[in-house]
Amino acid sequence: MYLDSTKKAELFEKYGKSATDTGSPESQIALFTFRISHLTEHLKKNHKDHSTERALKMLVGKRRRLLDYLVKTDITRYRAIIKELGIRK
Repeated sequence: MYLDSTKKAELFEKYGKSATDTGSPESQIALFTFRISHLTEHLKKNHKDHSTERALKMLVGKRRRLLDYLVKTDITRYRAIIKELGIRK
């Protein structure tokens, strides 16, 4: 599988507070971004895979809600995660 437990731990350690910090918005946004990029590459090859397309849209929505939450609570953390992940231009 493309996302195993070691890769998740690396993401959580890099973007969260620790390797076991799975609940912070930053770590969740990083995980969703990784999954979104993987599904995007899959859909470039398999454009008729509608169930994956739906899953991708749902993930983008979840990430958007988390980013909106971060904007409301702490704008500096929002700007840091956007810059670090390169989500915006």
